[in-house]
Amino acid sequence: MEKICVFCGSSMGKGDIYKKEALNLAEVFYKNNITLIFGGSDIGLMKIMADRLMELGGEVIGVMPHYLADKEIYHKGITKLHIVDSMAERKTLMAKLSDGFIALPGGLGTMDELMEMMTLNQLRIQDKPVSILNTNGFFNSIIDFFNHAVQEGFIREEHNNNFIISDNLEEVINQMKSFKPIETKKWLADIKKESSNN
Repeated sequence: MEKICVFCGSSMGKGDIYKKEALNLAEVFYKNNITLIFGGSDIGLMKIMADRLMELGGEVIGVMPHYLADKEIYHKGITKLHIVDSMAERKTLMAKLSDGFIALPGGLGTMDELMEMMTLNQLRIQDKPVSILNTNGFFNSIIDFFNHAVQEGFIREEHNNNFIISDNLEEVINQMKSFKPIETKKWLADIKKESSNN
């Protein structure tokens, strides 16, 4: 686990707990010699995280679409910044560069990035650990949705169990290091069978 992509807010959130978690993440990355891949912004939790890891002497790689870079919100003090043409290309490159993914609290962009990586794993386009760091219970409603979707037959239980969810960063990193994809059985065949019976 050499390079981990972190999805998180371009805002700071309310209270100090989210800022503290971003700083903690940077320190854990440095201690474990992990390169940070992130959205490249010089604002919000993304800035806090990148700044701290650079201060410690770690490596930070950003990926940002040019129309955001043109607004001058890109981080000028990181190891490397990739400028791409679109948000879709940004996610594709972040996925390619990374050995795994962690979602910290964030907004719509964070949710978009998280869901795409979960979907790529579900489809076995990639088999990389996808983690939710549930700081302050931030993701509780999303986790409840996943469980509800399993109960209602729209997410397979094995796919839901393939995600790493914890409020402890050290535990997340340890689980990512030992990650092995859960066997997903013949879920597409099952879905075709269910559909043909209706």
